[in-house]
Amino acid sequence: MTVDDPFKHSTLGSGIFYKNPRAALIWLEKAFGFEPSMVSDADGRLVHSEMRFGDGYIIVDSEWADHVASPASVAGKNTQSVYVRLKDGLDSHCDRARAAGAEIVQEPADQFYGERQYRARDPEGHVWTFSQTARFVSREEAERLGDLQIEGWHRLESSG
Repeated sequence: MTVDDPFKHSTLGSGIFYKNPRAALIWLEKAFGFEPSMVSDADGRLVHSEMRFGDGYIIVDSEWADHVASPASVAGKNTQSVYVRLKDGLDSHCDRARAAGAEIVQEPADQFYGERQYRARDPEGHVWTFSQTARFVSREEAERLGDLQIEGWHRLESSG
């Protein structure tokens, strides 16, 4: 039996762990433009929350078990990074994040493979990468510009 997801989650999301998830919810909305879509409390403590950005989602959660931690609890180390695709406005998005207190660890810059991106560290140390397509680059051009050999590459979908 197949049941449709009533929350319309995308195929892939990510869970981000914070020492103070309530503060993270507020900050992620202000700095990066995520929108809260669910917040569940029990006895005054946050037990689950979700935020949306475009067609993607993240779960913002506490350090609820020994195997999950905020970078703030492990000397700032990251074991993952969340990548967020923007359609446009990358530089103004970076300005918004900076104004909200994000540490910009990589300023907006064009990459040889056709993307423009920046990286920002949130108040608990998670590093987020924001990217938008700046121009189309063929595999051959990316190999030449990056001095790489690439297996597989982005394909343009045919319209019919």
